[in-house]
Amino acid sequence: MEDPFDSERASLPRNMIENTMFEEEPDVVDLAKDSTAFPALEPDEVVYEPRSSRLLVRGLGENDLDDEEEDYESSARLLGMSFMNRSSTHNSSSSPYNRQAPPRLCSCPSARMLVVGVFILVLVASMAMALYFLPGCTFTKAGCGKANSSIPMEPSYPNSTNGELFPWNELRLPASVRPVNYDLSLTPNLTSMTFTGRTVINMTILHDTKRIVLHSSELIITKATFQVGEDKSVEVKVLEYKPWQQIAVSFLEDLKVGQVCVLTLDYAANLSHTYDGFYNSSYNDKTGAKRVLAATQFEPQAARKAFPCFDEPAFKATFLVRITREPGYITLSNMPQAKTTTLPSGLLEDEFEQTAVNMSTYLVAFIVANFTSITRNVSNTLVSVYSVPEKKEHTHYALDTASTLLHFYNTFFHIDYPLRKLDLVAIPDFLAGAMENWGLITFRETSLLVGNQSSPLDKQLIANVVAHELAHQWFGNLVTMRWWNDLWLNEGFATYWQYTSLMTEFPQLDLDNVFLGVRFKAMAKDSLNSSHPVSVSSQVTTPEQVSEMFDSVTYEKGASLLLMLKTTLPDGQFRKGIIKYLDNYRGSNTVTEDLWNSLTQVLPQQESVSDMMRTWTLQNGFPLVTVSRKGGHVTLTQEPFLLSADNATHTSNLWHIPVTYVNDNCSSAPSCRQIFTLRNKTATLNVSDSVKWLKLNYMNTGFYIVHYGDEGWATLIDALKTDINTLTPHDRASLIHNIFALSRLGRVSFRQVLNLLDYTTNETETAPLTEALSQLSSVYRLLDKRQEQRLLARMKVYIWGHFGQLMDSQDWGEEESVSRQELRSVLLEMACSLGRQNCTDQATALYDQWTNSNQTKQIPGDLQQVVFSTAAQADLRWLSLMEAYSSTTYDSEKRKILQALASTQDPRSIVWILSTGLEGGIIQTQELPLVISTVSDGFAGHLLVWDFVKENWDRIIEKFPVGSYPIQSIIKSTTSQFSTQTHLEEVQGFFSSLKERGSQMRSVQESLETIRLNQLWMDRNLPTLRIWL
Repeated sequence: MEDPFDSERASLPRNMIENTMFEEEPDVVDLAKDSTAFPALEPDEVVYEPRSSRLLVRGLGENDLDDEEEDYESSARLLGMSFMNRSSTHNSSSSPYNRQAPPRLCSCPSARMLVVGVFILVLVASMAMALYFLPGCTFTKAGCGKANSSIPMEPSYPNSTNGELFPWNELRLPASVRPVNYDLSLTPNLTSMTFTGRTVINMTILHDTKRIVLHSSELIITKATFQVGEDKSVEVKVLEYKPWQQIAVSFLEDLKVGQVCVLTLDYAANLSHTYDGFYNSSYNDKTGAKRVLAATQFEPQAARKAFPCFDEPAFKATFLVRITREPGYITLSNMPQAKTTTLPSGLLEDEFEQTAVNMSTYLVAFIVANFTSITRNVSNTLVSVYSVPEKKEHTHYALDTASTLLHFYNTFFHIDYPLRKLDLVAIPDFLAGAMENWGLITFRETSLLVGNQSSPLDKQLIANVVAHELAHQWFGNLVTMRWWNDLWLNEGFATYWQYTSLMTEFPQLDLDNVFLGVRFKAMAKDSLNSSHPVSVSSQVTTPEQVSEMFDSVTYEKGASLLLMLKTTLPDGQFRKGIIKYLDNYRGSNTVTEDLWNSLTQVLPQQESVSDMMRTWTLQNGFPLVTVSRKGGHVTLTQEPFLLSADNATHTSNLWHIPVTYVNDNCSSAPSCRQIFTLRNKTATLNVSDSVKWLKLNYMNTGFYIVHYGDEGWATLIDALKTDINTLTPHDRASLIHNIFALSRLGRVSFRQVLNLLDYTTNETETAPLTEALSQLSSVYRLLDKRQEQRLLARMKVYIWGHFGQLMDSQDWGEEESVSRQELRSVLLEMACSLGRQNCTDQATALYDQWTNSNQTKQIPGDLQQVVFSTAAQADLRWLSLMEAYSSTTYDSEKRKILQALASTQDPRSIVWILSTGLEGGIIQTQELPLVISTVSDGFAGHLLVWDFVKENWDRIIEKFPVGSYPIQSIIKSTTSQFSTQTHLEEVQGFFSSLKERGSQMRSVQESLETIRLNQLWMDRNLPTLRIWL
């Protein structure tokens, strides 16, 4: 593997300047004007980036100027900066940013002035001609002694907060220094919500340099000292450039390669009031008293808010942590506690063992709280689950699951978990679902805690999250992506292994259906032009760009591609390649090509995995495979599956597609599966003339959609009507998903969709029924928002006709099978939401029994959502639900009640729940995205919630960073059901007005594209729907 530090910038992305759209414009100073302003930099210490492209873009439309002034300013910036950058010997004393006042009067020049002017013009022209005809001469400061090859351009640097030049001009850090160890001491004050700290960084110099640049955000540096080798420590000045969250120390003489240095920084800060960095949280105990705590969330770029550091994944180091606390609290960190010291002040200082592994800063974690735990020893690792004392009884399932999965991963990967302890901590106020900090995994309470009486579906959620985070201990922690553009090497792998491990160790949880739904979800996002490649080769530099990498393409598509690759390779080779990858790069950072190389090394014929997989990871989207047949000749044609026609420039994209298929002679057993690799635009597959039909993409393990043509679809539909079991449930779900996708694309009519769905009157399996109901529900909600009342009534009749009997036959008692629970909850939630009398009566009766028994008569866990949501439609029951929400201690139940409260169609209640969610308190702010999403689904709330988001946007992005997953969710849920030109223009206008407060987010482009596609679908299908339904 290439060492990421083998050059000043190695292979790190460099065109930082073009990606500062969310950042403050730096104050640019030309070093050539004042050579004493900053020590001269050697050419190999700087990375110059031309600024003209950025200035051209940023100079237009950014300031509130009238047109004439705006053109003048942007032109002046462009010309002035271009001149300044290219000719350091011809600078004027005035700044290129200063606008000169034009003279008010024009006077005619005198004859003398005209003569002088002509003389000067002739002289200048003569000099220009002389220069032009002097070949091979470049005029430099040293004269005309250089060959006319290339001129190194003078870099420009921003001003730091004190007005001095900041010695670095990129968002990415220079690679001239490598941290070796951090010694962190922190003293949080949970009364004043502040903390002080000291960070001692031991580092080595990799390249001669006159500067050390690292990250710091919202920290007040009070003192800094620096020591080289055994020399005396000296106090140094720290420069700060806040827009890029960087600090620097500059030196008059070079620090030399191989030197060992120590930088010590004392600082103070406030505990964060958002959900990242070192933040404060609180909860009410069983007596109602408020309890406070402090916890951390550093991924992706918030370690810099807790301590100064080299906050990039490739800067791995070891960490020693000390935390001072009051006696009533405990502290936790990545490593076991080594000792506790009583200080003269009466406070206690807990010191933790130095980390036994090198790790990235985003994996550091510490907590100060009053938690209790249960523990178990597994394979020489002490596994503990922590919670607030009142919820200790809800931690047992998580401990059992973590213990089983830790043993599984140790065995499967042939590499034992490297730390002596593994803590899983439920935090009352936590934004992400969970965070994989090495040795100290943090969770939302709803993602870790579950009661003994909870349903298998609730336990399935807990198992999913625990399995994901434990997989990260190998994929992400032990082996870490070099930069966030390859985040899928962390998240795609963790998502894949969460399903693989659970299907192996907990088959009763029925995760294969869930994983199928995940693959469908990934395709929905990846079919948009606004999607991105799994491995992003373009810039991912700004904090917003990094945050936006945490999406379903990175997670779900990444996992889907790994599944496709695993099913393509010979048996056992995928596992061997993964073990090789972990063994080759343990403790290091990788890029995607390292993975493909490891897999290639274990293949018998040394076939290049890279040749195939680069076509899937380096371009966004996925292929549509069209099947046409003449006798025994089957022609397969691939093209990009593009929902938006304006992306025609990408139609030349090709994939290496492992096309799997079965036929009517053998169609359901795994042994029936055959494979054909489609590398070109078109290829021919030969089959027996006796074969009646082909079904491609067996079990939907491939990441592509198949169109069989009118004749092919008709044959498959007839086969299903004749014998529903001729295809596996996953293959039947795949056909339903594909035909709805093709309808959205315009390749099949909605009549053909309905023809396929006719077979579902005999369907009883979870996967195909869940997919059919999900697709129909999406269509119903679109029609509902357009107030197509007659069509909605007909659609209800259609749904009752196909699924009503199955809905009415569902039992409302306890059900053991997870698959049956999944199906029952989907069927009954749709039935009750559409007002089916039998459903609403049963749900209301169960709710009344629950309330009349003071919540002692339990509602089956998989039915709680439909029961609570039905009850919430009546005013009095909504109020009683609100009381239950405040009093219940079961986190899974509490979240279902909240979702039910948000499903109300009463405008006053909707306004109240949105406002309360934003304020925090009764409803935690971390739940606001869920509230917004649920309100958006209802007719009464979808316009109210859009207005709410617009009016409160600034407050929302104070709580959730621009580009973060909660913001992505809020944008998608509030706009994805719009389908009119009016709403398109309104959404476009609002986000365009935000500028650096969110206008450039990929999720905004996704929302606009979705609205246009909704418009197109409506225009194409409304007339025919009125006829066919």
